[in-house]
Amino acid sequence: MAAAAGGWTTGRPPECGEPGGRAANVWERAKSPELRRYCDLVASAASKLAGTTAMAEQALAAAQQADEVLPGHAAPRVLEGRALVALGRLDEAAQALAEGKTRDPRALEDPQALLAWARVLARTGHAEDAADAYRALLPRATSLSAAERSAAGVEAGLVAMQRGPAGLDEAVAALREAAREAQDESAAVATLALAVALDRRGDADECRALLEGRAHPQGIRQAADPRTPLASPRAKDLLTVAPVERDALAAIGLEATDAAGARDAWQAFLTAAPKGPWAEWARSHLNGTHVSKKGKGR
Repeated sequence: MAAAAGGWTTGRPPECGEPGGRAANVWERAKSPELRRYCDLVASAASKLAGTTAMAEQALAAAQQADEVLPGHAAPRVLEGRALVALGRLDEAAQALAEGKTRDPRALEDPQALLAWARVLARTGHAEDAADAYRALLPRATSLSAAERSAAGVEAGLVAMQRGPAGLDEAVAALREAAREAQDESAAVATLALAVALDRRGDADECRALLEGRAHPQGIRQAADPRTPLASPRAKDLLTVAPVERDALAAIGLEATDAAGARDAWQAFLTAAPKGPWAEWARSHLNGTHVSKKGKGR
């Protein structure tokens, strides 16, 4: 069965009608027990994905059942993909989401689906495509929870920086917004990532001012040692889109308080990415030769 026409950015696929149901759709569903069962399973999968990660297995099972009951629609495969991302099964998630998009080109316009797609691309090494996905996501992220919005901004900024200098303005904009909304350990990641982006862009004074306060706009005082929040499960999850950046974030946060720790972190960054777009920048920090855009030393 071909995918039904029309987008479904509300999270409800068009073949199931609008919430509450239109008259024509009510009659169609009454005549089709399969459609009724399919829509119930799709709704169940979506509901479970809105819960905890522990429910992802149940969401996956419901989505797979929906695809068996009424094959050919995009929604079950997209929901499968989202569940698989939550379970860390990235290759399977990429296949499911790509097939959902093939069935209906608008299937990934839903912000939750687009976030899952961006994460899959980033975590499987497709940085350019991931940057495009995050770029499409951020303007429509208002329907996401505050935690998801800040996570999307942090991830978008980290991914943008993998493009080198061309991605810095985009990274700074995304990370500024993320830092305003972030809470708990994600606030530290957002602040440190923003500091890195500013420093790479040559805005050393703003970077230094940001790090000297190390206080979140919400008034949250962050740990003096950046390695503490960066070791949290939340931070590790955010950094899966660009794991090499963890050492850069730690290094920039340690420079003013722990020179030896900063040197170790810079060296770890260079060991992991000796030919990356920011290798020379890291070496300048490690060697003490770093200068800002205006030629002033740090």
